[in-house]
Amino acid sequence: MIAAMAGFAVEDMILKLAGRDLPLGVILTGFGLSGLAIFAFLAHRKGQAVLSPTYLSRPILIRSGFEAVGRVFYALAFLLTPLSVASAILQATPLVVIGGAALFLNERVGWRRWTAVLVGLFGVLLILRPGLEGFDALALLAVLGMAGFAGRDLATRAAPPALSNLQLGVCGFAVVSLSGLALLSWQGMPRAPSAQEIGLLGAAGAVGVAAYNALTIAMRTGEVSAVTPWRYTRLVFAIFLGVLVFGESLDPLTIAGSAIVVGSGIFAMLRARPRR
Repeated sequence: MIAAMAGFAVEDMILKLAGRDLPLGVILTGFGLSGLAIFAFLAHRKGQAVLSPTYLSRPILIRSGFEAVGRVFYALAFLLTPLSVASAILQATPLVVIGGAALFLNERVGWRRWTAVLVGLFGVLLILRPGLEGFDALALLAVLGMAGFAGRDLATRAAPPALSNLQLGVCGFAVVSLSGLALLSWQGMPRAPSAQEIGLLGAAGAVGVAAYNALTIAMRTGEVSAVTPWRYTRLVFAIFLGVLVFGESLDPLTIAGSAIVVGSGIFAMLRARPRR
């Protein structure tokens, strides 16, 4: 999970760089196709079917819908708002997943972890600061992206065992590509991307494949409520890259909200450990 979070932070940084001159439809299409090509090659190399009828099963269709929502809205969030702020809001994903695992997957979640979920969501409100000076409505895009990714992770847990991690990657990046093409049909194609921009999208796809595969392994192998709190390491990587590459800075409320969200996740992680 930690390796996946580091990869996703680097992926976001690369796509934000590409997004300075390219519309979102081009970014998602190029990124999705590059990741799709890599996953399809790896699956074919291992003798796995690249196209599987299981992609049309109910859990996978639900997963694909959440994937599209998460990708589109979170990409809009980090393109239009600071990377560190969008990533800080995304850190609520594990808390939503813990609640969802209890409600939909019948995992046991005690009142202490439910309390951690509520406290963590309060931290998100501090970051958003609705009704206060400094509130940016665009930050709500990250909330929608977070909800999409939480649904995707829960649906991943319920995915048919017959599908390998590589096949799930093929399906996931195909959804990203289709989302980008849908946006392009609405936005239009202003110009062809340059060689440098194509290189950025390809690099993001390669990093995204590695991170996506690591995330899928984590979600299908470990208990959801125990594995997901390690998502908080993404915030550390995102803040570092935001400051280093984009010259971002965090205000006190964002720092406080992030600390509350991360603290809630660590507490939930400790409560998820089996007792001897």
